[in-house]
Amino acid sequence: MSTFMAKPQDIQRKWYIIDAAGKPLGRTAAKAADILRGKIKPEFTPHVDCGDFVIIINAKDAVLTGNKLIGKKYYHHTGYIGSLKEVNYKTLMAEKPEFAMTKAVKGMLPDNTLGRKALTRLRVYKDAEHIHAAQKPEVLEF
Repeated sequence: MSTFMAKPQDIQRKWYIIDAAGKPLGRTAAKAADILRGKIKPEFTPHVDCGDFVIIINAKDAVLTGNKLIGKKYYHHTGYIGSLKEVNYKTLMAEKPEFAMTKAVKGMLPDNTLGRKALTRLRVYKDAEHIHAAQKPEVLEF
C-alpha cells in the first residue's frame, strides 16, 4: 500500500474560532498553530500547505501563567545603534493583545514559506466581535 500525499488543489479549507478567554496564551497559540499547519486533518502532508483558517477572539482575556506577565519581555530593534527596545508582557497585553497572540503563534510555525503562508490565514481580535460570519466558522473547544 502506498503512502497518501495530499495535493494543493485537493485541499478543502475550513474556518475555526478559538475563544482565548481564560485560557493560557501558549496553549491557545499551540492549538492555532496546529490548525494553521493542518495537523488536525488525517490527510496532513508536511510539505503541502493543507491548513485551515483560524479566528482567535477575546485575545485580551488570555492568561499568562506563572510570573510571565511581569518577567517576560518582548524585544525589538529599531535599526539604529543602541536602539534595542523592550516591553514587558503586562504592558503588551494591555495595549496590543492581538500582537502578543500573533507573535506566539508565529513562533510555533516553521520558519519557511509554508509557515509564512499559514500565518496569513490567522485572524486575531481582542474582543468577541469578528467580521467573518459569512464564512460560517466552526467553534473549537479544547
